[in-house]
Amino acid sequence: MPTPHSPENQHDAARVADEASLWLARRDRGLSAREQDEYLRWLAADARHAEAMRRHAAAFERMMRLYEWQPGQSAEANPDLFAPAKPTFLRPWGWGIAAAAVLVVSAALLWRQPTASGAGEGQKSYVRANERQALPDGSVVELKDGSRILVEFTAAERRVRLSGEAHFQVVKGTAPFVVVAGRVAVRAVGTAFNTRIDADAVEVFVTQGRVAVARIEPAGDVVRPALEGENQATASAGLQWAEVAVGQRSIVQLAPAAQPRVADVSAAEAARLLEWRALRLQFAETPLAVAVGEFNRRNAVRLVLADRDLGAVPIGGTFRADNPQGFAHILGLTLELKVTRRGEHEIVLAR
Repeated sequence: MPTPHSPENQHDAARVADEASLWLARRDRGLSAREQDEYLRWLAADARHAEAMRRHAAAFERMMRLYEWQPGQSAEANPDLFAPAKPTFLRPWGWGIAAAAVLVVSAALLWRQPTASGAGEGQKSYVRANERQALPDGSVVELKDGSRILVEFTAAERRVRLSGEAHFQVVKGTAPFVVVAGRVAVRAVGTAFNTRIDADAVEVFVTQGRVAVARIEPAGDVVRPALEGENQATASAGLQWAEVAVGQRSIVQLAPAAQPRVADVSAAEAARLLEWRALRLQFAETPLAVAVGEFNRRNAVRLVLADRDLGAVPIGGTFRADNPQGFAHILGLTLELKVTRRGEHEIVLAR
């Protein structure tokens, strides 16, 4: 009779883990009617199926929380984010489950970013940066993935229409610079700011200088710039402008008649608002030793593989290039590695 740790049971557990990882990936992108029926039959066929789904879903949720975490102004990790998880199972056949979990999380992260480019495997670049566009006046816009701009420059006004999120570095010019984001206009001269359109609001965060923000009705109406000597916070062509200085944020709700609200932003919140601009490292079936080397070239905190054979384990996903702590923690969760801090500048990964 097979024991819990016999090869037969280990193989069966790995099979369940592989099936659960595939179902989680399918469920995340949406099940067809036929797949829904198959999924429910699979769940009912064995109690271990539901348990495997719960384990994979929990690992996936931790991964997504860690995806955009950054150290910010502190060398200490977020204590809530990195609180040790309570162990729910312990088994000698964990490598099968771990490999399946890595496949699920890797697929999910790779769906969020385009594939990294590179000429050959030996010369491949794993660095993933946001798209940057130079505008006709010399201003520069950095676009978050999936965002778009439409440039409408004239002699009277430098206008850019935004869909999504972008950071603008504006150069001074004779014509005013206006960003139109849905029902909100942002007017700037020689400044830098981040603008994001959400489902129910438009957010503007100023990183340099100052801007003026106003709600426009209907969406996309032409905004007349303030004349010389005109109060920046007063109406321009019937609009009520709110001034936003460096280190401040304005949020304009898309509800009818909502006006801009301006508030100061803490250093921690500022880092969170701009974290999308950080360089990322993107891997696909990349040996762990190569991924570790990419992190070590860019950070003072180095990752050390205690077991040589760990270097050949393939991994995938997109990770912040300045976050070796988060990357190590993800490996600890998905590959069930022991993660140990050794001194101030080393993190040791071991089975």
